[in-house]
Amino acid sequence: MKSKTEYFYFETKAKRELINVTDRVAAVVAASGIQEGMVLVSAMHITAGVFVNDHEPGLWEDIWAWLQELAPEGPDYNHHRTGEDNGDAHLKSILVHHQVIVPITAGKLDLGPWQQIFYAEFDGKRRKRVVVKAMGE
Repeated sequence: MKSKTEYFYFETKAKRELINVTDRVAAVVAASGIQEGMVLVSAMHITAGVFVNDHEPGLWEDIWAWLQELAPEGPDYNHHRTGEDNGDAHLKSILVHHQVIVPITAGKLDLGPWQQIFYAEFDGKRRKRVVVKAMGE
């Protein structure tokens, strides 16, 4: 079995950002030489997430509104008793989840026609990291 690991680094300009990483993940897969397998894309921070969905701005607005409704920014979360102020970012990360696994078929990402891979930042303006690990034959 072959494997290839790369790290992507982000330092967002805003507290919340959505970054399409599909092309970067596809480049890791291509460089790996793997024809059949899987690639893991995982945020290495507890206030960020990774998900697969459509690359459509109206949907992004819907996702941000939904996350804000379920885990609003501002309330005095118990987590804030530690001196932090990002309780909502932790909850948003749980809702989106921190990783995805995408199949590799014939040496390429095997995504549906509208699917893209996104990194979601919920507590940005500082350096964050994502690990991409392709595995297979």
